[in-house]
Amino acid sequence: MIRATRLLVVLALSSALLAGCSKSGVESVQNGYRGTGMATLYDKDRVAAQYAASQLPAVSPAAPGEGPTAGQIYQNVKVLDDLSAAEFARVMLSITEWVVPKDAPPEQAACNYCHSANLADDSKYQKVVARKMLQMTRDINSKWQTHVASTGVTCYTCHRGNAVPAYAWFKDPGPGHQSGIIATRAGQNTPSLAAGLTSLPYDPFTPFLLNDEPIRVEGKSIGGDANRSSIKQAEWTYSLMVHMSESLGVNCAYCHNTRAWSDWSQSTPQRVTAWHGIRMARELNNQYMVPLTETFPANRLGVTGDVAKVNCSTCHQGVYKPMFGASLAKDYPELRGRKATPAATPPVAAVP
Repeated sequence: MIRATRLLVVLALSSALLAGCSKSGVESVQNGYRGTGMATLYDKDRVAAQYAASQLPAVSPAAPGEGPTAGQIYQNVKVLDDLSAAEFARVMLSITEWVVPKDAPPEQAACNYCHSANLADDSKYQKVVARKMLQMTRDINSKWQTHVASTGVTCYTCHRGNAVPAYAWFKDPGPGHQSGIIATRAGQNTPSLAAGLTSLPYDPFTPFLLNDEPIRVEGKSIGGDANRSSIKQAEWTYSLMVHMSESLGVNCAYCHNTRAWSDWSQSTPQRVTAWHGIRMARELNNQYMVPLTETFPANRLGVTGDVAKVNCSTCHQGVYKPMFGASLAKDYPELRGRKATPAATPPVAAVP
């Protein structure tokens, strides 16, 4: 009787403590057939706070696309040279709202953050980086619609008014040399935020978002090494999955069917979107971020000398769709890709 009473007290205290974690409670959203355990859990208080922090800045008035291009008027314009002068100015002013800190000193405020007195000069590393990031933004919007759909991205998607995005990653050098019977932790047992403070490998990014390692949990065949999947491979995969879950604020059933994890035919459409997202992040890191390593000053590099790179959190920041699905690029067609070159007018046939 005493033991049962104690158990009831423990359960009551546990319930009270758990209830205190979220004043508004947790909502379960079913995203699969009943009985399959396919439901995504959302903490209402967390979602409300994220929504309040995901409001878009005011959209600047659209600019006319006619007239001489920026490349014809200004010197050393290498990316947005296809825009009209008015469109070019609109994007430049928007960037100062999206990226430049509001409390920046005068010498780094507004246009001065990237430009020197000679606007054509490339001496500031911020200008070289911004040029590369504009290329990347256009690339995402025009090439990676399999992941971003027609929603698209702008500089604000990642920066949110900060010069440096709040979420990026560097290579983790690990705890260093280990002594004793086990000479190395093999990338584990050093809990990190990247892996959700689990004992899984503490760097889930380098194998998959920089290198092209296979994302595997179990093999498809028995015997042989053609499709071998080791326990170690599974642990690296789980580490990446934990990161994706944390980045999007969802649980595993958002993409997977809990009765058939590896079966694509029983998975949700979000799994395909995530598949493209992994490959998009990998390409962005290798095509745009890594080439900028020598451009950044030493204080902007990681402890191993590598450049900051993107992962799922860079855009999503804890939300299943960045900015809760707000269409970011529709108001800025200048960032969707290069404008089509007008076709030459065919000569008018002479009237006999």
